[in-house]
Amino acid sequence: MAEVALMVGLQASGKSTFYRRELADTHTHISKDNWPNARHREQRQRREIGEALTAGRDVAVDNTNPSPHERVPLIDLAHEKGAKVIGYWFPPDPSLSLARNAQREGRQRVPNVGVFSTLKRLTRPTYDEGFDELYTVHQDGQGGFTVERQETT
Repeated sequence: MAEVALMVGLQASGKSTFYRRELADTHTHISKDNWPNARHREQRQRREIGEALTAGRDVAVDNTNPSPHERVPLIDLAHEKGAKVIGYWFPPDPSLSLARNAQREGRQRVPNVGVFSTLKRLTRPTYDEGFDELYTVHQDGQGGFTVERQETT
């Protein structure tokens, strides 16, 4: 069964680093950041997810995905393609995200207002949205991550 790893968290919260360290060997990376000037980025993202799943590849969706409004259509698409959906929640730490973001250069750096805008919409993912598994990801302070499974309620 194919898998969609859906990451949820602020900009500069460690989502891309987590992808590179934990999922890059097994999952196709899909991020709207890869198409900064493209029109209809949401449609393109859904198309690329669908194509990867149809080809039998696992997918990692590396965006902020802050609310059910953004997440549920991706979860529904994955389930339509017969894939399971695993959510990775990066709890917000605005000061850390702003500090890490300030170290970025060029297009990688997000205006601070963008981080605060995402923070206003950011909600913890729940099983009610359709996730098959949920995990909370914390940085371990040594360049790695700890991952804890969230139990169903």
